[in-house]
Amino acid sequence: MPLIHRIYFAVGFLLSLVIADFVQPGQYDYGFNVDLRRRKRQGPFQSAVVSGLPSLDGGVQLRPDIRDLQKDEDKWNLYILALSWMQFTDQDEQFSWYQITGIHGAPALTWGDVDPTPGNEHSGYCTHVSILFPTWHRPYLALYEQVLYYNVQYIASLYPPDLRDRLQEAAASFRIPYWDWAATPPDGASVLPLSAGGSPTINVTGPNGIQSISNPLFSYVFRPFNSSTFPDFPYNSWHETKRAPRPVNSPNATSNNSFVAHALDTHLPSFQQRLYNLFSNYPNYSSFSNEAWIPSNNNGTYDSIESLHDSIHTVGGGVYGHLAIIAYSGFDPLFWLHHTNVDRIFAMWQLLYNDSFVVPQSAVYSSHTTSPGEVEDSQTPLTPFLFNETDFWTSDMVRDHEVFGYTYPEVANKSRTEVIASINRLYGNFSPASLFMGGGSVQEHKTKQGENPNRQAFHRGNGLSWNSQTSAHPPLEAVFRGDKYREWVANIQVYKHAMGGSFSIHLFLGAVPSDASSWTVASTLVGTLGVFAHSGVHGWVSDRKVAGTIPMTSALMHMLALGKVRSLDAEDVEPFLQSNLKLRVSLADGTTAGPSEVGGLRVSIVSSMVRVSESENMLPEWGKVDSHFDLFA
Repeated sequence: MPLIHRIYFAVGFLLSLVIADFVQPGQYDYGFNVDLRRRKRQGPFQSAVVSGLPSLDGGVQLRPDIRDLQKDEDKWNLYILALSWMQFTDQDEQFSWYQITGIHGAPALTWGDVDPTPGNEHSGYCTHVSILFPTWHRPYLALYEQVLYYNVQYIASLYPPDLRDRLQEAAASFRIPYWDWAATPPDGASVLPLSAGGSPTINVTGPNGIQSISNPLFSYVFRPFNSSTFPDFPYNSWHETKRAPRPVNSPNATSNNSFVAHALDTHLPSFQQRLYNLFSNYPNYSSFSNEAWIPSNNNGTYDSIESLHDSIHTVGGGVYGHLAIIAYSGFDPLFWLHHTNVDRIFAMWQLLYNDSFVVPQSAVYSSHTTSPGEVEDSQTPLTPFLFNETDFWTSDMVRDHEVFGYTYPEVANKSRTEVIASINRLYGNFSPASLFMGGGSVQEHKTKQGENPNRQAFHRGNGLSWNSQTSAHPPLEAVFRGDKYREWVANIQVYKHAMGGSFSIHLFLGAVPSDASSWTVASTLVGTLGVFAHSGVHGWVSDRKVAGTIPMTSALMHMLALGKVRSLDAEDVEPFLQSNLKLRVSLADGTTAGPSEVGGLRVSIVSSMVRVSESENMLPEWGKVDSHFDLFA
């Protein structure tokens, strides 16, 4: 077990024992009646109108990576305190954690007096398998950011006079952070930040000194807990959000963040390859934006940002974790870090392909204000997010994210070249294309590889990958044909609600562990496609298929380096995959299912010749897609 996972396990296990026997530290003690102050400040400071945040010195402010935010002590303390304040706000108040996160799914509340349309009373407002998936979440995040921003401003004003100016200066430029789950983390760190999963308590320096409080990034505690919000077991017995809860079916289950960290690290090569492929091969908004399977002759666009987003939910939530269930996911603090990153990815994609946007498409699932079959377009109101007292934001209005007063480091300069360079640097590490960055011929790269096998282009990672901790480097002559290589992908389509809730489709090269609970951390795992769904009163019923992919190239390069396959050419790879690629399906409750039990499941193996770029300012170019065989149909 890697050191970071041992740290997660040790810290989490010891603290879970302590917390089980004693009352959690709770909220920060400001030295006054915080409830009274909170009630007094709701009216004049908060508004249901999502207005965006003010600029500073004429410019919009950056949403930072959470690891970078943590390096800024003042902003970090304000962020933790503002999160905690929001989570301890009475659940009946409009701008509490419960109410804001409840907009997404359960408890299907009506927010801001935006009533449900007939028949949709049991659905949240969120749009999934929808052309509006990226755009609806943009004002949702802006509302959340707005609430936190005003909490931050107020908390900064409470510091002693000798500190107040400094804290208020930090507060003025505050923006919510994102969690980049596809980038290679710093050496020795996990994809899951330790701040979010290491401990249920956290030390924070506030207006009344240093105190230990409940970590608002670790979980959310329902105050009070209403089991009717979660009608299905075991959620109706858990008073706080869980990640990979153990024991699974116990009212006393505790989160196993060390397992989540291990699973995310194992999936890093797969997640990073999927994102790199989306940036380089998905110029059309309709295919990029959502996971609805659109029957066509193009087998090269099965993936989407929504499908990749789903897999982060299912792996990050673990078996039975709240994050893995659509209706419950918003309550987990990771939801907001995750979706801020999805919005960042959307903003980066927009800079690459700014001519493609929302086109009319029929809704597949209901939301609080939408029924299946209704046509959604760029003028559809993004409810319940008000632009003013009478009008809602629309996709056209939120096309430019800066309208809400924020931006991201990669897109701040609005330079397409800079965005591409960032994509190659952050997300090309597990692609053969990374071998060509910096120019030169194949022969020159062979020489460089022989002279310096530990060059910076190789990043260590977990999971089945050529660029992993245990993999040798494959011979380049077996990878490239001139300036091209063959990219291998598993295309997957399935009914979203085939199993009555969230489930995962796994691919392995080699032995499959007999214990299904270890599948997401198995050394032979190629990747996982998570299907993000729900059952029960908050669920949606549809026979519509969704689609996604599991990239296989990096795992095949690992096999090539070990001498188990001769090249990436079809005549070598196809028989190898037919003999060694294995398919498994697991459900959100930890049980398993045979592929034949999963409605509409089809797994097809395809490949494409990809021309690599010789500059970090260019993305790889994909050729036509070749279909090889169905692993399951």
